[in-house]
Amino acid sequence: MKRKALFIINPISGGKKKDGVPELIDQNLDKAVFDATIVFSDGISHARIIALEAVGKYDIIVAVGGDGTVNEIASAIVGSDTALGIVPYGSGNGLARFLGIPMNPNQAIQTLVKGHTESIDSGTVNGQPFFNMAGMGFDAHISEVFSHGKKRGFISYVKSSMQEIATYNEQEYELEIDGKVYERKAFMLSIANSSQYGNDAHISPNASVQDGLLDICLIRKFPLWRFPEMGIRMLTKTSEGTSYVEIIRGKQINVTRQTEGPIHLDGEPQVMGTAIHINIVPNSLKVIVGPTYKKN
Repeated sequence: MKRKALFIINPISGGKKKDGVPELIDQNLDKAVFDATIVFSDGISHARIIALEAVGKYDIIVAVGGDGTVNEIASAIVGSDTALGIVPYGSGNGLARFLGIPMNPNQAIQTLVKGHTESIDSGTVNGQPFFNMAGMGFDAHISEVFSHGKKRGFISYVKSSMQEIATYNEQEYELEIDGKVYERKAFMLSIANSSQYGNDAHISPNASVQDGLLDICLIRKFPLWRFPEMGIRMLTKTSEGTSYVEIIRGKQINVTRQTEGPIHLDGEPQVMGTAIHINIVPNSLKVIVGPTYKKN
């Protein structure tokens, strides 16, 4: 029997047009294996609503978009037998890159047939799931600023970061990680399930989505003149080699901060209070991985 696949396309992710995606699906998806249905999402959370209604009716649900689109759809199917497929069309595509999914959409669609399915971990922040990266501090602040901009894409994100970095200050955090308490100041506090934010910028090079742990990455504020160095370190997977980055791994994380503010889940911002509860949920999402994915 053919497998049933639902493609949910986010028309605005990454600032890239997707009018031609249905044709790409028709050209690259093996019709002897899959019976495909294609829908476009329309507005915030619409992809999640579509996916919730589709659980149990389709063998795979494919997110065509970036990490935010992946989060919406994966949040609907996490814990079910429905597998997630990804065709990357976002600004960073962090989870897709980590899972070895090709950035070329034709190859990504073909991977849905050629690839194999793995069970990966997910995380929760105050009960809300994330799959690649969550965070607070500067990156959450930038996600909030970026969400109000008219332009999407990597260049716009970098411009927002450069405009805000000089005036953003470190915050004080109390962290309880698997029962042990830490007092820290941090410019950014990133919770990594995979190793990277996106665009192959690895903040936690040894992170794994299959180890039952989250990597708590504390980034101290560094001089602006060292910004290029930090960028190079992330691209070369050497971020742990600097005194500005501390990584602590754990399963149950409680964070207390001084004021409420933005937090992002897979790049999508929202405001939360001073008490943040973070957990790992092992082997909770089935996902079709790419040909270069290696368990670590």
